[in-house]
Amino acid sequence: MSSGVTVAAVDLGASGGRVISGRVGGGRAGGGRLELTEAGRFPNVPVTVHGTLHWDILRLYRGVLEGLRAAARIGELDSVGIDAWGVDYGLIDHSGALLGNPVHYRDARTTGMMASVLARVPATELYAVTGIQQLPINTIFQLAAAAGTPQLRAAASLLLIPDLLSYWLTGETGAEVTNASTTQLYDIGAGTWATRLMQQTGIPPGIFPALRQPGELIGPMLAGAAAEAGVRPGLPVVTVGSHDTASAVAAVPASGGNFAYISCGTWSLVGMELDQPVLSEASRRENFTNETGIDGTIRYLRNVMGLWLLQECVRTWSGAGRPVRLEPLLAAAARAAPLRCVIDPGDPGFLAPGDMPARITAACVRAGQPAPAGRAQLVRCIIDSLALAYRQAVAAVQELSGRHADTVHIVGGGSRNELLCQLTADACGLPVVAGPAEASAIGNVLVQARRLGAAPADLAGLRGLLRAAHPLRRYEPAGASAAWRAAAARAGRFRTI
Repeated sequence: MSSGVTVAAVDLGASGGRVISGRVGGGRAGGGRLELTEAGRFPNVPVTVHGTLHWDILRLYRGVLEGLRAAARIGELDSVGIDAWGVDYGLIDHSGALLGNPVHYRDARTTGMMASVLARVPATELYAVTGIQQLPINTIFQLAAAAGTPQLRAAASLLLIPDLLSYWLTGETGAEVTNASTTQLYDIGAGTWATRLMQQTGIPPGIFPALRQPGELIGPMLAGAAAEAGVRPGLPVVTVGSHDTASAVAAVPASGGNFAYISCGTWSLVGMELDQPVLSEASRRENFTNETGIDGTIRYLRNVMGLWLLQECVRTWSGAGRPVRLEPLLAAAARAAPLRCVIDPGDPGFLAPGDMPARITAACVRAGQPAPAGRAQLVRCIIDSLALAYRQAVAAVQELSGRHADTVHIVGGGSRNELLCQLTADACGLPVVAGPAEASAIGNVLVQARRLGAAPADLAGLRGLLRAAHPLRRYEPAGASAAWRAAAARAGRFRTI
């Protein structure tokens, strides 16, 4: 391995983006150095225009350029990599111009599209090819909603969000596989675009670019983009696990294979890392998904609504210019009565932005439970409900995969939530190891560093380097298992959207 490199990880989430300067190098697997410095952070605020919810993609691109400029001031960069959320895309015309701002996955345009697509392709066939759970936000349903529109007719290429930003930096089009696999238009067995499926659903196959693997060179940064970003001309832009969960799972600091993970942010992704997809009928019915990961692994997981519920409550309470701090709310929730009322975090009624406290209260009342009395009880309801959803998903992933988990790793922003981590340990009856919080950025950094020869060549080595460099916290199960069983029975079988 080389003596050390400095890379920039562009890490975009549904609520904000950041650029991390990562210094990696020295020593062998588990004994190297990993230093992270946040260079820039910027909000990701969607915009509604004529009733359609859009991503403000040019504002995000500006944030990326400004973040790269700040990272270059920290130290000369050796490469750049971009990860972001899945399923959303931009359409490029034959001149290379963007055909309108990308539409947000939470927009209502996909209402009814699942039924329309499944009328042409049975759910069993769709799952057998793609291995992807049925979510109304999936790209296949977004494109079904866009059928016949002038933009789709004019499109030369469809670029997922990280690939779109990489295109603006390099002029090179492509589709990195960990994000491509989230579209429900990727053949998980063949490792190719599912062109027959596209034809069956009326989606033009010609707009899908060539696939790329994590760790490949996309291209040198264009002179104009480099000047805007304040970096040297020709700086390499490389693929990473461009789906943020793929990068986050690469940064799970496990020391063996018997672990479950929860990548906890706006969404919670609960699953295990496998060598092969699970395409059984039982897996389909349980709505588990098979997405590609680093080094050909499979991210076998279920989507749970996640901290979106809490984020929307805080946003609602913070109206009229009076911000609400989360820490005191969590402290009060920890003192509130446990398991007093629980909800299904995957209820479709929680997907859209809006008055989340009112919707949660209404869901409790409809279920014949007491309404949360005040903010602390409502926050406790959310955290208890997430822990129950995690319990169900962790149990199901072991049964469906035939693999045993002796530890649950929580990475991402939720790893800082002590109440959530402890209740997850209690609910699952398994130790929880929390951290790193910046998992997606760290996975991004490590894949870049490996390509440059400054990090171990395999996932086990990358994770060993991370364990040696990053402090972790362990939570042992302490709650009454009977109480969690009773609450799970009361909540019923959790659904996912």
